[in-house]
Amino acid sequence: MTNASYGREYDVIVVGAGHAGCEAALAAARMGCATLLLNLSLDAVAQMSCNPAIGGLAKGHLVREIDALGGEMALNIDATGIQFRTLNTKKGPAVQALRAQADRYEYSRRMKQVLENFPLLDLKQGSVEKLVVEKDRIAGVVTRDGVCFSGRAVVLTTGTFMHGLIHVGLNHYSGGRAGEPPSVGLSEQLRSYGLTVGRLKTGTPPRLYAGSIDFSKTEEQPGDVPARPFSFMTNQISQKQVSCFITATNERTHDEIRAGLDRSPLYSGVIEGIGPRYCPSIEDKVVRFPEKTTHQVFLEPESLHTAEIYPNGLPTSLPADVQLRFLRTIPGLENAEIMRPGYAIEYDYVDPVQLRSSLETRAIQGLFHAGQINGTSGYEEAGAQGLIAGINAVQYVRNEQPLIIGRDQGYTGVLIDDLVSLGTKEPYRMFTSRAEYRLLLREDNADQRLTALGRELGLVDDRRWQLFEKKMNDRAQAETLLNEVRVSPSDRALVAGLGMGEMKNGQSLAELLKRPDITAADLIREVENLRDVSPDILEQLQVEIKYDGYIQRQIEQVAKSKKLEGVKIPDDFDYDIASGLSSEVREKLKRVNPETLGQAGRIPGVTPAALAILGILLRGRK
Repeated sequence: MTNASYGREYDVIVVGAGHAGCEAALAAARMGCATLLLNLSLDAVAQMSCNPAIGGLAKGHLVREIDALGGEMALNIDATGIQFRTLNTKKGPAVQALRAQADRYEYSRRMKQVLENFPLLDLKQGSVEKLVVEKDRIAGVVTRDGVCFSGRAVVLTTGTFMHGLIHVGLNHYSGGRAGEPPSVGLSEQLRSYGLTVGRLKTGTPPRLYAGSIDFSKTEEQPGDVPARPFSFMTNQISQKQVSCFITATNERTHDEIRAGLDRSPLYSGVIEGIGPRYCPSIEDKVVRFPEKTTHQVFLEPESLHTAEIYPNGLPTSLPADVQLRFLRTIPGLENAEIMRPGYAIEYDYVDPVQLRSSLETRAIQGLFHAGQINGTSGYEEAGAQGLIAGINAVQYVRNEQPLIIGRDQGYTGVLIDDLVSLGTKEPYRMFTSRAEYRLLLREDNADQRLTALGRELGLVDDRRWQLFEKKMNDRAQAETLLNEVRVSPSDRALVAGLGMGEMKNGQSLAELLKRPDITAADLIREVENLRDVSPDILEQLQVEIKYDGYIQRQIEQVAKSKKLEGVKIPDDFDYDIASGLSSEVREKLKRVNPETLGQAGRIPGVTPAALAILGILLRGRK
């Protein structure tokens, strides 16, 4: 087949319009580059293939960071979310997180509208089957239709489409998502350039007809009032909000699942890919945790415009008839009707240890990977990678230094560093426990950490920057108030209102906030000067005051780690001549090819002693 040139060269081509692809394409266009976004179907932009929700534990931090850098995900969910809830409210501020149920159709529709109307960005339908590579440097892509698009950088965000195989019971068929064809050809070409391609699995629950569910037998779970938005740009959530509902499996459910295991592709050896450890199928839960007699199920509406309900907690690849039987043992679902059966999907991914910290492949210059192709799961993980890949594709085109977010700067940095330093053999999911500096990386201060960076890159527009500057000015004024306004023992009404009993010496409001029994809400109620201050700003200052000792300790740890991060390791460093290193350590270092001494230290098996030897060898090269 002869390939026909489209007749135009793009700066950046993004393959796949999922959550990673949308952020990558918008970032490149915002930075002033001619950008092409190609997707298998223009009716499937920013699809929520699985759970129609954004955010959650640690994932909410990623959404806030995408927003702080000038990305779109937070704005999109704020405009289309139908329930917002803050999770972990009884725990410390570092691990609290926002989660929003999305109207999945509106989420996709709005994102497509943003893409279609964005300057310098072309959105086109096409299945990419081949990369154009010239002397190990990317030069474009070729679609199934034989059209060649020239590009100076390419971002692959293939999701679950590379050699996608869908399983429902022992039946299976090719597909990147239910009802959509897979992508073929790319895996083989990537292998031909020496990239290691593996196989992973994920799954999704059946979708249920709302009219067949008896919600009176379930527990209602309303959202927060008022709803708290994700974006630092959003003042309030205006669209209609709805409730979710909670039910649970029982022993009868588990018996039905066990009875159907002989027809499970997961337990009959049909599925080869490794599934997500932290979001297993319901049959996997029943087999692996036989002592658990019940598992929670969250009944979540998919949209205000459909009767489909998403039973969160029940991903499965069991046959449709088995799905129906076990569903009907669950309270409220006795008469449930399945609108779409659940299924598992296997797909190809590329071991991310073969990437630089910029998300550029080492094998092909100008080729970047983001999202599930890197072995991650989740819309938020994909969006964060897509944003960084899009930024660095532009930096590559301009021959400028890539943007590397440090582990002390954001969960985005933790995510990418984990991938390129450790690789993954199973779908990677972000957790707060992965971030060693999580008290510094809270949701509330994402803009303080990253918005100035976004402004330097051209991602943050004037309106966002003005809002950020106003917030920082307001914050400085509030901080001054807390430090300068003092409460004396003679202020009896105020002392009594704060419930402090007898007070011997005067204290500033900031000093009072250090007390475990006094909160920012108490001060707002009793101190008139604070009533005009934003509650969000006061809550942020409260965290910093109450946790000051812990925060300072983490800042000191960051300063120590930066010394190692500042020691660069050349690409051509020969580990074989490092006689002081064991053969095992040498092999680990050669596999990852770390970019800094700090990254080398995070590779499992690279001991402090090995790190010290490596440091001496690097100093000897200067």
